Amino acid sequence: MLILGIESAGSQVGCAVGGHEGVLASAHSGRGRRHAEALAPQIDFVRRQAGIRLSEIGAVAVDVGPGLFTGLRVGIATAVAMAYGLGVPMIPVPSLDLMAFPARWSGRLIVVALDARRGELFTALFRKVPGGVQRVRDAAVRTPQELSAEIEALDEPTLFIGDGALRHVDSFTGLRGVEMAEQGLANPSARYLVQLAHARAMREEFVQPWELEPVYLRLPDAQINWSTREGGA
Repeated sequence: MLILGIESAGSQVGCAVGGHEGVLASAHSGRGRRHAEALAPQIDFVRRQAGIRLSEIGAVAVDVGPGLFTGLRVGIATAVAMAYGLGVPMIPVPSLDLMAFPARWSGRLIVVALDARRGELFTALFRKVPGGVQRVRDAAVRTPQELSAEIEALDEPTLFIGDGALRHVDSFTGLRGVEMAEQGLANPSARYLVQLAHARAMREEFVQPWELEPVYLRLPDAQINWSTREGGA
């Protein structure tokens, strides 16, 4: 089965195509917040690079968040439209699970921290298990100070992953046993999305397009600002 993966939860947007042979082609772009402009050309590019027709795609995988609201909606809307148009099921993958996946080799506690803006982080904790990683603390919104206190209380070797960890690195470098993952793992990747989705496809972990549920964790900035303005009035 060929899987089209669409990822747009962070500051980058990307897509990839792959299956049992691995990832056949992928593309990523990090130009500001131009997710809507970049995604459709990327899908056509990876299709042509992989040498396939859209009709050969058997499932659409998508990062369902948490993430930056506008970009996340662009990716999910595009993925749902593709799945409806092709008549194929979907594979939802949470963004923080996706970011922890490439660190499945690490024996440390894996702390994923995706930049949520406004001085906050989308975070979750993971541990290595045979064949992958397992979430040991559900996704939540934390300030860097709150996350630092949580990790300090656990007091064990820790690997931080994500652009939020790098942005607020000063909040974590004083903790004992902390290691920062490389810049290349700072954002969710469509390549890893396809790899992780393929494993879930083998277990038939599909949903239909109308069943897909985004993970937002908090209200969008525009709604928060409007509520604040109303309260002030």
